[in-house]
Amino acid sequence: MATRTPAPRDPQLLKGVLPMLVLALLREQDSYGYELVTRLQEAGLTDVATGSVYPVLTRLERDGHLASYLVASQAGPARKYYTPTDAGLEHLGVQRRGWQQLGDVVAVVMTPGPRRSRPVQEARP
Repeated sequence: MATRTPAPRDPQLLKGVLPMLVLALLREQDSYGYELVTRLQEAGLTDVATGSVYPVLTRLERDGHLASYLVASQAGPARKYYTPTDAGLEHLGVQRRGWQQLGDVVAVVMTPGPRRSRPVQEARP
């Protein structure tokens, strides 16, 4: 079976969906930044970088969607773990519904079917 080469990913599309993905992963398990990057990569976002995730964590925490706490590490300084707040879980639900609605519209538009009739244009003089 032939393997597919992944299509190039639009960075703007990733930028828009990354906060939702981060909240979804943190809903499952608290994590520190680098661990989140690894989890995203394992989920298929192989090109996501730490430079993309840390600003998202900062923004989500500033907006009250995440809380953080420090955990001592034997390998160096304490790690900052993130956990979603109630407001963050609520925000995740809103974002998920919005994403599903957008996906429904994209599916309709991208599915081949009968051509939609175009408005008749008046003849120009």
